[in-house]
Amino acid sequence: MTDAPPRGLEQRLRDTRAKLENEVDLWVATAGSPGGVHLVPLSYLWDGTAFLISTPRASVTGRNLLADGRVRLSLGPTRDVVVVDGTAEPVDLADLAAKTGDAFAAKTGFDPRELDEPYQYFLIRPRRIQAWREANELRGRDLMRDGRWLG
Repeated sequence: MTDAPPRGLEQRLRDTRAKLENEVDLWVATAGSPGGVHLVPLSYLWDGTAFLISTPRASVTGRNLLADGRVRLSLGPTRDVVVVDGTAEPVDLADLAAKTGDAFAAKTGFDPRELDEPYQYFLIRPRRIQAWREANELRGRDLMRDGRWLG
């Protein structure tokens, strides 16, 4: 724990945007009738407005997202966390721009386009983003509401 004062909105926005741009992995929580509640770590590409993930189409996460696009993402340790609620849209391989697939492969270190197992890409648009470090930052943790950055 720390006695550091809570960060203001502008600092939290800078810290959160840096985390979204620089991290590679996040936790993906889904729920759907095919697989029920499921949590899995996946790599992602952040383009400044949305996350791109990829998972086997037949996996629990893939089936859940195809059935119900609601998703919750989490980045960082518990004492410096970013939580994102969003909506996932499937992106078929044929519709994925080559430069986007290349950027995903470069950022994450793997290229689902080269695998034998069919992978599904999903574009996740955030609706709400929250960030906090300690209990003293719970107030003001909302950084995005209804898909719009605050501040």
